[in-house]
Amino acid sequence: MNNSLSLVLILLATAVLVVVACRILRLPVMLGYLAVGILIGPHTLGWIPDAPSTRNFAEFGVVFLMFSIGLEFSLSRLKSMKRTVFGLGGAQVLSTTLLVMGAAWAFDIDWRTGLALGGLLSMSSTAIVSKMLVERAELNLPYGQQMMGVLLFQDLAVVPLLIIIPAIASQPDHIASTLGLAILKAGLVLLLLLVFGQRIMRSWLHMVAGQKSSELFTLNVLFITLGLAYLTDSAGLSLALGAFVAGMLISETEYRYQVEEDIKPFRDVLLGLFFITIGMKLNVASIAANFGWILLALPALILLKALLLAALARILEGNWGVALRSGIGLAQAGEFGFVLLTLTESSHLLSGAALQITLATMLLSMLAAPFLIQYGEAIARRFSADEWTNRALQIHQIAIKSMASTGHIILCGYGRSGQKLASILEDEKLCFIALDLDSQQIRTAAAAKKSVVYGDAAKREVLLAAGLMRARVLVVTYSDKQSALSILRHVKELRPDLPVVVRAYDDSNLDVLKNAGAAEVVAEVLEGSVMLASQALLLAGVPLNRVIRHVQKNRARRYAMFSGYVHPEPDDLDRSDAMQARFLNILLKEDSYSVGRSLAEAELDALNIEAKALRRYNVNGAQPSPDMILQAGDVLVLLGLPEDLTQAEMRLHHGNNREYN
Repeated sequence: MNNSLSLVLILLATAVLVVVACRILRLPVMLGYLAVGILIGPHTLGWIPDAPSTRNFAEFGVVFLMFSIGLEFSLSRLKSMKRTVFGLGGAQVLSTTLLVMGAAWAFDIDWRTGLALGGLLSMSSTAIVSKMLVERAELNLPYGQQMMGVLLFQDLAVVPLLIIIPAIASQPDHIASTLGLAILKAGLVLLLLLVFGQRIMRSWLHMVAGQKSSELFTLNVLFITLGLAYLTDSAGLSLALGAFVAGMLISETEYRYQVEEDIKPFRDVLLGLFFITIGMKLNVASIAANFGWILLALPALILLKALLLAALARILEGNWGVALRSGIGLAQAGEFGFVLLTLTESSHLLSGAALQITLATMLLSMLAAPFLIQYGEAIARRFSADEWTNRALQIHQIAIKSMASTGHIILCGYGRSGQKLASILEDEKLCFIALDLDSQQIRTAAAAKKSVVYGDAAKREVLLAAGLMRARVLVVTYSDKQSALSILRHVKELRPDLPVVVRAYDDSNLDVLKNAGAAEVVAEVLEGSVMLASQALLLAGVPLNRVIRHVQKNRARRYAMFSGYVHPEPDDLDRSDAMQARFLNILLKEDSYSVGRSLAEAELDALNIEAKALRRYNVNGAQPSPDMILQAGDVLVLLGLPEDLTQAEMRLHHGNNREYN
């Protein structure tokens, strides 16, 4: 009992420490778990023995990983991407497996070991690739779609491999009959579960959910997951297969998202422990002894997978530049490779130095994956004329759209928020150009004759082609911190006076975005709370004018542009546009008269001009004080009538009328 408790405490303590460290260093948590496993394992410090109790933790981690994959499984998504999934994905897994088997035969390795190695090395990292694609806003690009299609097939390919590897390892004299029996049993079990299990599962979940107890619902999810895993294990198959089927059954019900939230804590903890146990398998002394083989195997794995997938994508999909990006992005090993490696080891198909070389090669390839994806574009451009041509054509099309526009508004993203904003701009007869990466969205917009073009707004050349140097305002309409920061960096370098409005989910990144140069950050959650309050007040019988005043006050506190201009006089609304106050952004240059002087010396109040805000590197203050000394590179946001604003701009650059004359 004490030994088991000490094992759990050591694993939990190291798990907590590594998650904190990885969050601080912004590293993938999975790599941290692997590093801890290497450190505390039997081959290094020896805190944790390589015992059956440790391996049981790892197996539970695999169960919940497979359950999560089954839960995310979508038949509709599979149908929409069937050409890429079954065509390119199937060809990649099959050809990689056959090539590895050929290499194993050349080194006089048993074909069964070669088959197991081929299957596990054909896997790529879903966690790393999907995270990188989302962060770089490349998920909807052609190569992003190709990568996700191949990853989806790899997830499916794990299921037959979980059946095949144990079958070929047992009774080598009767492999055909053993394999046939395993496939038959798997087919019968899956048929029963998928045909009859769906109806039972929906009814059962309805009954449990009807009790309105979150504890009962969570216990039920654990029961279903472990129960089906036990059922398939009892049938001579694997625990992971049953968990995958359990996830698939629940994914087709309306409880899918609730189950995903309930199971997440268990999955993350046990999956972390699984990766720790994988790291424990690594023997540092054995790695040092076989370092030459690892240095040979690592580039061989990356080059083999990259070139093979690129060649297949070129043949099946037709674009060499996109094919290269896909091949480079999927050149690493993956999480399921570790699952299959554990199964291969327990089936006695791989051990000793060969196991250590394989494990070290997989780990190093995953460490290299983020760098490969980051520099994939540069590599593809170097070796593909198509990539240059496609990029040049894209930039050319954007430039044509924006060529005749001056003083227009650039919309980064044309989703629901972008479309609503575009509609308002059209009502105001303001010219805009929208950039988006969703090809279906662009086709729909083009049919409606909207000014929407295909392009990644986070790239410098795309922004320039969209007329950044002539634009009046830039708006980031989607909530993506990394992409927004990239856009702000380019704007700061090319057009520091251009106001940028950024959409965010909440105010957690407000300071970061403001310091990066955003004129304003609009948080969805906060805006939603204001409108919730206004509706509640109205329904509670509060007079309409008081409700409007509350909304205006809240926005005045949150947005510098509204402060001091909350209550317009009734006749203000009837004035002509020329008599309406507006904002103007003025960039102070090195030779501007006001640089080195205080704001009060500009005497803007004499022109009925109010300085509403000042944007400076790492400073974004509302209503700057009169004694603030102005610097080159400052962007002053002024409020006033058009004619007065023109005079204020001249005074800031050239001094007052007396000195200017």
